[in-house]
Amino acid sequence: MAEILKLAFVGCGAISQFHLNGIRDRSVPVRITAAVDADPERAEKFAAQTGAEVFASLDDALSRGDFQAVDIMLPHDLHETAAVTSLEAGKHVLLEKPMAPTLDACERILAAARRAGSVLMVAENAQYWPEVVKARELIQQGAVGEIITARAAFVCEFDEFWFKGGRPWRNQKARTGGGIAIDGGSHWIRPLRMWLGEIEEVVAALDYPLEQMEGESLVRALLRFESGKVAGFDAMMLDTVMGPDPWWRITGTRGEIVIDGGFAGGIRLHDADHRDGLLVMEPQGYAKSFGPELEDFARAVLDGKALAAGPEEALGELRTALAVYRSTASRTWERVWD
Repeated sequence: MAEILKLAFVGCGAISQFHLNGIRDRSVPVRITAAVDADPERAEKFAAQTGAEVFASLDDALSRGDFQAVDIMLPHDLHETAAVTSLEAGKHVLLEKPMAPTLDACERILAAARRAGSVLMVAENAQYWPEVVKARELIQQGAVGEIITARAAFVCEFDEFWFKGGRPWRNQKARTGGGIAIDGGSHWIRPLRMWLGEIEEVVAALDYPLEQMEGESLVRALLRFESGKVAGFDAMMLDTVMGPDPWWRITGTRGEIVIDGGFAGGIRLHDADHRDGLLVMEPQGYAKSFGPELEDFARAVLDGKALAAGPEEALGELRTALAVYRSTASRTWERVWD
């Protein structure tokens, strides 16, 4: 078995720097040997940092490059073609979330992975978010007793990270498959599934207050789990000043776990002994999730280790978002897995 995974970065936009930083921070056994982007300036930037060979297209990289796996960080509407092409070329695939904008496209990707016998992983980094993982440990330890309910709040002010260039792909509904529910919202839905189990049905309302975004920029939803528990899911990206709001709170029979808002993070436990909140984890934050994510993928390829969450797991976030959209149209509860 090779000790180092040779990896191609396919798409060298903003999120790729998080992936590279995670590899370096965690000393993940990965070497970036190819940087693929239609924009040569972006590819050259990563080549300068990694020594990677630059390619203008995935097809060219697959025909001439030296790598075992690809890390696909492209717009959602390009996921299926890039993933299936890479799998058919015998490569292992790490694919940014969502797997694809439609369930049919996801099934074609999964079928290609089964045929190829390659590792396919969907890069839902919330699975490895330190605060999310710590909250799951606290729940399992009974820190707040039996879970009653929870709330996820993807709430942030308008950020140019999402909309660089005036009208980029992330702003276009035809390319993303929707708005913030199908995109960044998955990072808030996955933790709810990790803590409360599978989501059974959804009722939701949407609005479109952010003029820069064609898809929804405001979601108010209730999620009912197979256990019967109900959680709230709020998503807002607004071009206004907003006050502080926890990104997650988990309410149990003995207290609450609160994960602070903002990408810095931190966890507080509120119980009978600590009504004002005990800091149980210093801020670690969003950026610290990428190293463990890339390490999980590398170990699956190099050592045959089982992934923390297989690609089918990522269908849960997509199905939840699609149920949110159906509920908005039907104005009633919509089942997630039917």
